[in-house]
Amino acid sequence: MDKKTAKKKIAIIGGGPSGLFMYKRLTEQASADFEITIFERKDYLGAGMPYSAEGANTEHITNVSDNEIPAIYTSIEDWVKIAPKAILKKFDITEEKFNEYKVLPRLFFGEYLSAQFNLLKKAALKKGIKTKVHLNCWVEDVIDFPKENSVAVCVKNKNKAYFDQAVICIGHNWPKKYEGKIPDYFDSPYPPKKLALKLNHTVGIMGSSLTAIDALRTLARKNGKFTDNEDGSYSYSSDSKGFKMVMHSRSGLLPAVRFHLQDSHLGKEETLSKTEIHKSIARNGGFLPLDFVFEKNFKEIFIKKDPAFYEQIKNMDLEAFVGAMMGYREGMEPFDLFKKEYEEAEKSIEKRKSIYWKEALAILSFAMNYPAKYLSAEDMERLQKVLMPLISIVIAFVPQSSCRELLALHEAGVLTIVAVGDDAKVQPLETGGADYHYKINGKKTVKHFDTFIDCIGQPHLSFNDFPFKSLIKNGTLSPARLRFKSSEKGKADMKNNDLVSREEDNTYFLTVPGITINDHFQVVDRNGISNQRIYIMAVPYIGGYNPDYSGIDFCEAASKAVIDSILS
Repeated sequence: MDKKTAKKKIAIIGGGPSGLFMYKRLTEQASADFEITIFERKDYLGAGMPYSAEGANTEHITNVSDNEIPAIYTSIEDWVKIAPKAILKKFDITEEKFNEYKVLPRLFFGEYLSAQFNLLKKAALKKGIKTKVHLNCWVEDVIDFPKENSVAVCVKNKNKAYFDQAVICIGHNWPKKYEGKIPDYFDSPYPPKKLALKLNHTVGIMGSSLTAIDALRTLARKNGKFTDNEDGSYSYSSDSKGFKMVMHSRSGLLPAVRFHLQDSHLGKEETLSKTEIHKSIARNGGFLPLDFVFEKNFKEIFIKKDPAFYEQIKNMDLEAFVGAMMGYREGMEPFDLFKKEYEEAEKSIEKRKSIYWKEALAILSFAMNYPAKYLSAEDMERLQKVLMPLISIVIAFVPQSSCRELLALHEAGVLTIVAVGDDAKVQPLETGGADYHYKINGKKTVKHFDTFIDCIGQPHLSFNDFPFKSLIKNGTLSPARLRFKSSEKGKADMKNNDLVSREEDNTYFLTVPGITINDHFQVVDRNGISNQRIYIMAVPYIGGYNPDYSGIDFCEAASKAVIDSILS
């Protein structure tokens, strides 16, 4: 076939939600000039880890509803009309009872995502787009061949397959560090079936995020039951003597509760444009000031949306705002605050009225992904130390049913939470479980847990954790770094931080988690040259430049950036 008429061969490595959105972008184009090959290690497409048995049991639910999910091929509401009856029956869902504003069982959502892949494949076939799907296959390596302008995908026990471009969409990954070596120590709560444990002692849980709530819901069901009482209350009774759970977080705070969103897609059109961002970079010596982003992507939104709130915060800088918000939260007993926010969120949903400052914080968090790579090292440190702790609490959007369960567990004396500060350490023990070292009012404390679960959520993985080693060995990739604006600050930090390095021209850099990418999610080599063949949408490996894990929203935005580049 003549090269001018040859179809572009594109590999999608990973068939979870990221791969699904990438496939959608490719197949919805007017042109049929693609041949697409999808590599997936499991025996199904679409669900990925979070929405399959690898990441959920029947008790686990999404924290988003149909009206908040970007369109794929059909909405969930429309899919329910054509879904297999066996699936609907399994999850007790009917067309008549379906509500686009309610959260869903995660496993049901996984079925929906898998169905979307199948619908897209049928639509692609009608358009003449050829799709090959390899299930149950393990991609061992990816190799770039610049001279041949091609990429090889190496599958275990198979010959190399060559492509014009590859989009790496591998998903969540919790490396096992102690699990399997230390009895009763778990590096993550996934897959949740491993936590179906009957226990007669206190379980230590590191973290208070949605990941921790997943663990709580599984453990609670194995060791007791929840009851909807006639008076409208909700209670828990344990049938395992001695069973308790203790959550641990830096601030001792529980995540905030899901409320009604004024804009179900978080007003992304109201954030800074790329033109505005790059004008600011040009004005500020090649850096994008975090204070500028905070002002434009957060504070100024309230001028129209909530003038009264704007008057309260208009003179606050980033630190002052976070201090005020965290100070309020830390001033209340965690479960009292949680109950108050639950009641506030119930009113928000009932009246279809947003708690707008929280919604705006979610907008800001999502909007940080594009410009984060242009921050100075100093501002990235501020982002991670000052702003992200507040964001991680406020935008968790804990579903109402999860809130009721946590409150019932606490009222039953089964669940507590402890603030451990910034310097806490976990010491896994060869004999089993772990010791938790932290301070209370300045006094050193050590608590032992026979069973311990790390529930801090998906970690930002390092450059060296990336699984496709030829890309590292051959210099195709480079570690993500940010330059210090102040050489003096870089020099001072270098004395106590191995992640800070100095270049020959006396500039200092901070190495941040993961891989260097550009605005189109193309990987960038050690010479700063973007690769036109390899894209990466694998969030665990781009955390340094992509600090917000926004789930489906991320998949939508990243796939748009990738397809724009592929078509350019």
